[in-house]
Amino acid sequence: MPPLPSPTEPSPTTAVAPPVVRAAVADDLPTVAAILEPYVTGTAVTFDEQAPDVAAWRQRLVDLDARGLPFLVAEVDRAVVGYAYASPWRPKAAYRYTVEDTIYLAPAAQGRGVGSLLMTALLEACSRAGVRQVVAVVADDPAAAGSLPLHRRFGFEVAGVLRDVGVKHGRTVSTTLLQLTLA
Repeated sequence: MPPLPSPTEPSPTTAVAPPVVRAAVADDLPTVAAILEPYVTGTAVTFDEQAPDVAAWRQRLVDLDARGLPFLVAEVDRAVVGYAYASPWRPKAAYRYTVEDTIYLAPAAQGRGVGSLLMTALLEACSRAGVRQVVAVVADDPAAAGSLPLHRRFGFEVAGVLRDVGVKHGRTVSTTLLQLTLA
């Protein structure tokens, strides 16, 4: 994937196309798996301890599609550089209008506005799907530094902190819960 131009730099003569957000398809899943893998192995951003394989991603895509929930990718020059999806918050029926959002970016896409594009599209898709509440769970890890500001820019409010709820890479990790009510 070519490097993305900085938002403050003029575009080079070999301009990089602006990011495009679209529905994920099965062919995207190897790249989706590759984007998440370093977060699983090197950070506590996700509490996954094993990176999901492509088969697990395929099942997630099928499940979310069956529920009418969005699974999106962002691509630049036809290369997937990030993804976002909304999954059920809890399994009990009373939670059916509440989802948890998930957004991950490849390192080259960070700080380039791709997360904002994905969040915009994700929230619009959630609204169309009848979602009323979106919850974000952000781990207390340096690799998640951009997640809280991103969510706050979109109107998410802190709903609470769960202290020391995860143990990963030999340390306890807290999470901040954020919530957004959709119109």
